[in-house]
Amino acid sequence: QVQLVESGGGLVQAGGSLRLSCAASGRTFSAYDMGWFRQAPGKEREFVARMTWRGGSSYYSDSVKGRFTISRDSAKNTGYLQMDDLKPEDTAVYYCAARLGSIAPWNYWGQGTQVTVSS
Repeated sequence: QVQLVESGGGLVQAGGSLRLSCAASGRTFSAYDMGWFRQAPGKEREFVARMTWRGGSSYYSDSVKGRFTISRDSAKNTGYLQMDDLKPEDTAVYYCAARLGSIAPWNYWGQGTQVTVSS
C-alpha cells in the first residue's frame, strides 16, 4: 500500500507557473510508476503525465506537452509536476496516482489539489 498527498495547487494567472507535489508514504514509492491526472468540472478525469518507476521515461498528453514536466525524488518519496505557461483550460482538480508496474491499473490515488488559471 502507498498513500499519496498532493499539494501546491492554487490560483494563478494565465501564463504563470505552479509546481504540484505528491508526497508518498507507506511502501517504497520508488517501486511504483507515478502519474498525474486531472478532472475539470463536468468532464471525465484525464491523463496528464506519467513517469516509470525507474524515472527513465516520461509521457505527456498532447495538451500539456512542452509546458508541464513530471519528475520525482525517490530519496524524498515525492513526485512533482512543474506546470508552466498555464492556460485557463488547465483549470481542474489534479490528482497524483501510483501503480506497481507499467501495465498495472492505477490503484493508488491522492485526494486531489485544485488548480485555477484565470484569464
